[in-house]
Amino acid sequence: MTAREERQRLVTLIEEAHTGGARLAVACREAGVTLRTLQRWRDPEAGIRADGRPDAVHPKPVNALSEQERADIVEVANTPQYAALPPAQIVPRLADAGRYLASESSFHRVHVRLDKPTTAAGPRHRRTVASRPRM
Repeated sequence: MTAREERQRLVTLIEEAHTGGARLAVACREAGVTLRTLQRWRDPEAGIRADGRPDAVHPKPVNALSEQERADIVEVANTPQYAALPPAQIVPRLADAGRYLASESSFHRVHVRLDKPTTAAGPRHRRTVASRPRM
């Protein structure tokens, strides 16, 4: 993110170079911004626009799991029957029993948020590979 003051300074420098005879695209490239970024920063009514991303509203997706659905996933995953199984095995077993709670990836996301390992052995660590002897 570029602060409003920094944006103003860059736009001023680019405009000075442009009025001095430089092409706008070249001046932007030298300033380290794209021509499209400069166009986005400029506001015909208010001068230079402030960065709107910090204040942006991010609505919850309509297909997001509800708290009740998350609680159901946690409850099922913590039963003795499924406690030692990863989501890749829990979901098919529930489907065989005619019960669908969520997708495998949703099960995994709920497990990760709870800091619960997805396998009984816990996370796998990368094994070291033997290197050839140095001569």
